[in-house]
Amino acid sequence: MKINEDIWPDERAVLESPHRLEYVRRLVKPKGCVFCSASKAKASAESLVIFKSQSMMVVLNKYPYNNGHILVTPRRHVADFEKLTEKELRAFTQLVKESLKILKKVYSPDGFNMGMNLGKVAGAGIPAHLHHHIIPRWGGDTNFFPLIGKTKLVVETSEQSYNQLRPYFAKLEKKGVI
Repeated sequence: MKINEDIWPDERAVLESPHRLEYVRRLVKPKGCVFCSASKAKASAESLVIFKSQSMMVVLNKYPYNNGHILVTPRRHVADFEKLTEKELRAFTQLVKESLKILKKVYSPDGFNMGMNLGKVAGAGIPAHLHHHIIPRWGGDTNFFPLIGKTKLVVETSEQSYNQLRPYFAKLEKKGVI
C-alpha cells in the first residue's frame, strides 16, 4: 500500500453527519415551538411533517437515532400528558398504533424503542410540547460509533424516509379516523 493512498472506501461520506453539529453545539436555537411551527406547515420532506389530523400529527425526527425515527405529537401546544383531553388521548394512542403498523410495513424492523421524556431532567429536548418517540430497531443496528465516536450511523436521509412513509400516512389522513 502506498503512503499517499486513501485507505478509506469512497463510501466513507456516509459516516459524516454535518447537520448534527448544530444540534450538538446548540448553535441553532429555534424561535418558538418547533412542533407548533410544524403544525402550521404542509406535509413535506422539508417540514418533516408526514401526517396531520385535526388534533394530532407525525413528524420525522430531525436528528434521528435510526431510520424511520418518528414523533407522534398533539398539534395543540401541551407539555403534560395528563393535560390531554380524552378525545386527544384516544387520537394520540390510535396514531401511535397506526404509526407502528406503517413502520412495520415500510421498514420490517425487528423491534421498536418507544417512549416519552417528560420534562428537561428526564431528557426531553423539547420539554414544552409533548411528543412520543417511535424508533425502529434491527438486530445488529448498533456498533461502537455511539459509544466511542459519539456518532450514530443513519443510512437514510430525512427525504428518503419521508418519501417512503408519506404515502401510507396520506392514506391514513384520507380515512379521517384520527
